[in-house]
Amino acid sequence: METTEQVLAFEPSRTLYDEADAHQAKLVAPLGLNEEVVRLISKTKNEPLWMLEKRLKGLQLFFQKPLPDWGPSLKDIDFNAITYFVDPNATESTSWEDVPAEIRRTFDRLGIPEAEKKALAGVGAQYDGGVVYHNLLKSLQDQGVIFENMDVAVHKYPELVKQHFMSSCIPINDHKFIMLHAAVWSGGTFIYVPKKVKVELPLQAYFRMNEQSGGQFEHTLIIVDEGAELHYIEGCSSPRYSTNSIHAGAVEIFVKEGAKMHYSSIENWSKNVYNLNTKRALVDKDATMVWVSGNMGSKVSMLYPCSILRGAGAKSDSLGIAFAGAGQHQDVGAKAIHVAPNTSSTIHSKSISKNGGVSSYRGLVKIMPNARGSKTSVVCDALILDEKSISNTYPHLKIDNHDVDAAHEARVGKINEETIFYLQSRGLSEEDAVRMIVSGFIQPIIRQLPLEYAVELNKLIEMEVNGF
Repeated sequence: METTEQVLAFEPSRTLYDEADAHQAKLVAPLGLNEEVVRLISKTKNEPLWMLEKRLKGLQLFFQKPLPDWGPSLKDIDFNAITYFVDPNATESTSWEDVPAEIRRTFDRLGIPEAEKKALAGVGAQYDGGVVYHNLLKSLQDQGVIFENMDVAVHKYPELVKQHFMSSCIPINDHKFIMLHAAVWSGGTFIYVPKKVKVELPLQAYFRMNEQSGGQFEHTLIIVDEGAELHYIEGCSSPRYSTNSIHAGAVEIFVKEGAKMHYSSIENWSKNVYNLNTKRALVDKDATMVWVSGNMGSKVSMLYPCSILRGAGAKSDSLGIAFAGAGQHQDVGAKAIHVAPNTSSTIHSKSISKNGGVSSYRGLVKIMPNARGSKTSVVCDALILDEKSISNTYPHLKIDNHDVDAAHEARVGKINEETIFYLQSRGLSEEDAVRMIVSGFIQPIIRQLPLEYAVELNKLIEMEVNGF
């Protein structure tokens, strides 16, 4: 084990600097994954020794672990052709006016500042590897709510972060891409909601990956204390490049006794991104966890939000919609692990495939021996828009207790020509008829989102269906 002096004395032999604009220099790590890059990330963030040790352990495990062979092909990922850390070198601000102009223009086009004014209690904005904006209503600050950049939280709340970060919820040896995340994570969100505090308006973080051949590895850590309530929204996007990129973030959520947590995510990565995200919640007695997911972009997605129901009476609801177009494979689903008695879970997954796209539902419900009286329901609906597209279903129910109520249902359908003809006879064009059918298909998911985000998701799906 190295001493603190040895770690802090390390100097990377090479770093690269680009010009973001005339006034803004950003730091770009050398291509490829190695110990030098990991140490550069940690040193740039001035992290404590325990975090660097966790990073180096993650790197070691990553190199030892083979790629998964049970899902979509990942053979085209060249880990040595990825930039794992880009620091925009922008001071984190609580005012959009203080964000560098080039970066602010990106978030203006995405509508984030406007959404903050209308419907949000706080916003965080990340650009590549650095958080450039973070703000929270003073009324919530006065109630003890913490909403911070994850990099900042490591320093401001060291004991709270160290206790929860990549330990009991998502350990660093969980799978290959969590090992990668542990080594190179950067930015993200830290939230703590004190006991019995109810955050009435959602908090949002938006992650923008802008670097060509880049990687984004934000870490979200949320603690909702006993009897508290929170709705948190994450949005993600990136521009289209000709080379592949990786997104391997992590979301860890702790829902304490009697608390309610609602997590909504709209991921619209460009179609050159491998989206290999991990999301998991530990749900205590009589607590509720709700996952709402919209997956629109990426070349390949492998994403399965998981709730571990470890307290009696804990509840989890997972709702997801995925769209797969030409050259895309959306391998998504959900997991629910019933550990305690009288727990309940629902999983409702919907997918749309077009132009040869592949949509796969992959899920797991596990009911442990002590989880007597538990209930679960899994429903998978797939809509195929042409003859070239594919829909797969890989449900896995493992039940180790006879005193349970478990159900699974899967449906695959195509747009019926008779339905199209009927709608056209009522004055709709074929395009409008298809749009109406798709809109009705996704309504159960849309209803779970705040109005502004429901409109955004509807527009994204409409653009995909119409080929924009």
